[in-house]
Amino acid sequence: MIYLDNSATTRPWKSVLDTYIKVSERYFGNPSSLHPLGGEAEKLLDQSRAQTASLLGVNKKDIIFTSGATEANNLAVKGAAEGRMYQGRHIITTAVEHPSVLEAAASLERRGWEITRLNPDRNGEITPDQVEEALRAGTILVSCMHVNNETGSIQPVEKIGELLKKYPKVLFHVDYVQGIGKVPLSMTESGIDLLTLSGHKFHCVKGTGVLAVRSGKLEPLFHGGTQESKLRAGTENTAGAAALAKAMRLLLDGSGKAAARMRSLNLMLEEKLSEMKGIEINSPKNRAPHILNFSVAGIKPETAVQALAQKEIYISTTAACSSKQSSGSRVLYAMPLPRERSETALRISLSEETTREDIDAFLMAWQEIYETTARKGKQYEL
Repeated sequence: MIYLDNSATTRPWKSVLDTYIKVSERYFGNPSSLHPLGGEAEKLLDQSRAQTASLLGVNKKDIIFTSGATEANNLAVKGAAEGRMYQGRHIITTAVEHPSVLEAAASLERRGWEITRLNPDRNGEITPDQVEEALRAGTILVSCMHVNNETGSIQPVEKIGELLKKYPKVLFHVDYVQGIGKVPLSMTESGIDLLTLSGHKFHCVKGTGVLAVRSGKLEPLFHGGTQESKLRAGTENTAGAAALAKAMRLLLDGSGKAAARMRSLNLMLEEKLSEMKGIEINSPKNRAPHILNFSVAGIKPETAVQALAQKEIYISTTAACSSKQSSGSRVLYAMPLPRERSETALRISLSEETTREDIDAFLMAWQEIYETTARKGKQYEL
């Protein structure tokens, strides 16, 4: 099997699974319980929180464990809106955010908040000038992803964060789900108030995530107990937190070499695919090392995905959250690219485990599928 859909999810590392199973078996007590079993679970949860905070360069109290990025993004956007509604009802985001940000913003819009959605350039990037022009007296939040999950475009979040330091009443939220371990980012130096992570994007188990809250008053999404600094009621997932902390440590320990290797493979893919007629690269030159998006004229992307799957090679069309919709890529529409390119896009996403042999095998299989499809359609020759 050759797995090239790592932006959708990654294969959990065995040592991370071992940690999850061990903690589930041995530290199953409720961390809120007063007896020793609860105390052991609470201690391990505290250690996991401290390790996660250390890796992100923030304080332990800043770490809120969640069920994943969707919950974390909703808590950041809706929580900030509700927590600062006395200050204003205007939010700035981009047109190329993950659905969990865009839909959270849309739900607020239906309730009276004003949302400004910035459109990117051809490289999928917005500028600090666009953000500054959109700011107004009632702006309470700017939400911007670091690395786009479809194209790999890198937003200038450091520059945006530097700009927003002049506007201390405006919170800055960054979705760092695709960037961690691939494109370095300092939450503190970049002036980021809220940062989202998802464990299953870096070889942890599904159902694990983090919202780092460096500053800003938030209202919780869930009401109940006082867990997670009163921002996330419900019994804590001790095993998930421990596994996430371990996966993050393993990821960041080897991130430099892994990112360089992925970039090399990514550039080789771009070179080989660009040589084929009818293929256009949608990802910008300045992109994250693990994502390559391209369009194939004359071939339905679903057909290509299924043909590769028959050879046990797995890639994707658009983002996993939108891949079962047939309307094309919302991100590519926004860049903007022609409708045909948006509707015929494919995404390859690498991981720390991807090898040169994997890429060679994909290219060989792709050439066969492409040539067969092109010959049937009598449109292109290799």
